[in-house]
Amino acid sequence: MRLTLRRGLLILAALAGGGLLFAWSGLFNVAASGGHWPITDWFLHWVMRSSVRTQALGIEVPELNEPAMVQRGAGHFAAGCAPCHGAPGQPQSAVVTAMTPPPPALAERIAAWQPNQLFWIVRHGIKYTGMPAWPATGRDDEVWAVVAFLLRLPELDDGTYRRLAFGDGATAHPLPPDTATLERLLPRCNACHGPGRAPATAPALAGQSGPYLAATLAAYAERRRGSGIMQLAADGLTPAAIAELAAYYAGSQAGSPPAAGTDLALLPEGEQIARRGVPASGVPACASCHDAVARYPAYPALAGQTAAYLAGQLALFQSGARGGTAYSHIMAMIASRLDDAQIAAVSAYYASQPPRQRAAALP
Repeated sequence: MRLTLRRGLLILAALAGGGLLFAWSGLFNVAASGGHWPITDWFLHWVMRSSVRTQALGIEVPELNEPAMVQRGAGHFAAGCAPCHGAPGQPQSAVVTAMTPPPPALAERIAAWQPNQLFWIVRHGIKYTGMPAWPATGRDDEVWAVVAFLLRLPELDDGTYRRLAFGDGATAHPLPPDTATLERLLPRCNACHGPGRAPATAPALAGQSGPYLAATLAAYAERRRGSGIMQLAADGLTPAAIAELAAYYAGSQAGSPPAAGTDLALLPEGEQIARRGVPASGVPACASCHDAVARYPAYPALAGQTAAYLAGQLALFQSGARGGTAYSHIMAMIASRLDDAQIAAVSAYYASQPPRQRAAALP
């Protein structure tokens, strides 16, 4: 029998109708307890690997060996990834291993992927696997921090992992009485912001004003300010918990400034911008708001933050990826009028300055 176009179309229609009938019947078992057939598992992973390989083409990989970046990624991994994927000294739970497909133990799989491919997976997630996309658009800096940590993961033992992810558990200030909320929340916060822990890409919080810290935490908790790391940390915080955290860090003594690595040649121009602004571009003096936080508690103090953190935040303002608080639109306008050299200079200047101490921090 010769296959004509009409017969071919009828066969395809019959196959499609049969497939729909089978799906409607409910005979296909969707239970996760049954797992996939081996051929199904192979095919789905083959499609996934091929898709990631193609989609990741052209992604430029930045320098990923910076210790601060690895530390930042470790802190998020412990909270956002380890519950499903496990970690050194922390096996996967029986719950997630009963998923279909089960989340892989990443230390065993990282070598199979290139950094640009890991970035694509963390940034976009994988359909039908439970692997979510990154919660905050425009925060590729955070995604790369996770990738930097993942590349280190296979070589980490339990102790090294815990030091990277959690630090030594020290607090920045003695806890007041009746602080069950702080005892629960501070280990997570101090993983990035604790004494001696704040890396180049995270701010030191000790000594900032309470109103500024409370407004910032509320912006994260209400998802008005984008950060895949901080939104996870702030999700579910009650107004009372936000107030406790803000008061705790505002009452903490600021540490020593991170002077190491500051480019001294940039300081004269940076001081000029900080004290006088850039009149030709309509940029006001940074000091008029950020060095007078006792008078304007809604603004952060910049002195003593790292140059990398400050420059990164100005870049986020330029790109529109940072906002959500009452005065963020002002900083977005100011940042748009600064060029890269000016950002580097003013960031270096404030990094070279001693941080405000607690007595001056409280409004």
